[in-house]
Amino acid sequence: MKNTLLLVVFMVFHIAIEAQNKPNIVFLFSDDAGYADFGFQGSKVMKTPNLDKLAETGVKFTQAYVTDAVCAPSRAGLMTGKYQQRFGYEEINVPGYMSENSKFLGDDMGLPLDQVTMADYLKGLGYTNAMFGKWHLGDADRFHPLNRGFDEFYGFRGGDRSYFAYPEIPKGHLDKRMESGFGHFEEPESYATDVFADKAVSFIERNKDRPFFIYLAFNAVHTPMEATPEDLEKFPDLIGKRKEVAAMTLALDRACGRVLDKLKELGLDGNTIVVFSNDNGGPTDKNASINLPLSGTKSNHLEGGLRVPFLMRWPKHLQGNTTYNYPVSTFDLLPTFYVAGGGDVKNLKDIDGVDLLPYVNGSNKARPHETLFWKKENRADFREGDWKLLTFPDRPAELYDLSKDISEQHNLASEYPDRLRAMYKKLFQWELTLQRPMWMLRREFEKYDLDRMDRYRSPELVRKEMEKMMKTANE
Repeated sequence: MKNTLLLVVFMVFHIAIEAQNKPNIVFLFSDDAGYADFGFQGSKVMKTPNLDKLAETGVKFTQAYVTDAVCAPSRAGLMTGKYQQRFGYEEINVPGYMSENSKFLGDDMGLPLDQVTMADYLKGLGYTNAMFGKWHLGDADRFHPLNRGFDEFYGFRGGDRSYFAYPEIPKGHLDKRMESGFGHFEEPESYATDVFADKAVSFIERNKDRPFFIYLAFNAVHTPMEATPEDLEKFPDLIGKRKEVAAMTLALDRACGRVLDKLKELGLDGNTIVVFSNDNGGPTDKNASINLPLSGTKSNHLEGGLRVPFLMRWPKHLQGNTTYNYPVSTFDLLPTFYVAGGGDVKNLKDIDGVDLLPYVNGSNKARPHETLFWKKENRADFREGDWKLLTFPDRPAELYDLSKDISEQHNLASEYPDRLRAMYKKLFQWELTLQRPMWMLRREFEKYDLDRMDRYRSPELVRKEMEKMMKTANE
């Protein structure tokens, strides 16, 4: 009996030690933010002291990408660690905007159940997982976060909603309901960005003695443009949408700061991996976000639609106040988190991402990715080294050297025809490995995306557009 008791005590002690060695993981994810709209990205207008401090104490990635230029496909790639086009999640899933010829419509558009999620993998390693905020990977119950590896959920299933309580849910939009757990719908009592932080802080307090994973997916700064009067007052020199997005960004930063402060208060920050990123480029026309010096916006394949702010901090293993300059992708986070949590990367047999830690800490000097791909309908991109090929349905392909032309202003297609042709063939070989889209937007939106790209095709056009916005707001 005595030996059995000693064995039990030893096992409990061993499990406790193992749990302490596993890092906690907190992923802070913003929505539709501009590449340049953070202090750590050079903004002199936005007030982001908490995220700036995260950048100072962590690693800043200068060439971080998402897997798509719009919300839902980007999240599908993030959650599965692979190109989402490989399983047909090529298009955004927004009820009412889709082609009637789609295989799935309405609530049936969601992350296929045969796809293993980041939360599934971490749960297998003993993590307790929470998701707070915007899901956008399927409205039907079978796609619910609590059915995809998460143990706790507070947020909404769809792609956008008000930051304040609805007096009445918009007709036909149950995906906009705020939900606690599974099926318990309750409107927030205060500003949603702050409420999501409340939920995350509470979760940390309740799970501080065991390894946890938090996916805190803010809907800030996605439309609708809604901020509190108190936050708006902090920007007396701004007007219009620019004032609103600045106030919404301030709230986003405050929410992130509360989570970071709680980790520090509980002594968890030293062995917690914290990552901050954004789901796609900012839609300048919708929320006055700025992606400079990049050209382009959300929904197109210029750098402004695909390259995002990206920070990572893990004091126990990564040196702070450093930068990492090779291209990485948000689909790298799944294997990075999995290996950090004690998993064997060999168990991840069907992913495109890589464990970033050996690259970031300098033990592997190579590039994490020699090639990266993007595709939507007849548009596609292929990055090979520093060269980037762009293809379009309404104009010849373009070629850029991103090491010299981050704004994609000097098309080199005519100067390097052999490279253009070779890259085009490699892109096609990749496309042959993909599934057809499970649902499709109506054709008209292809023109909308291309028109938006042309509207913000150069930094000069972006600046003129912003001046026009400010003038209109003044009038």
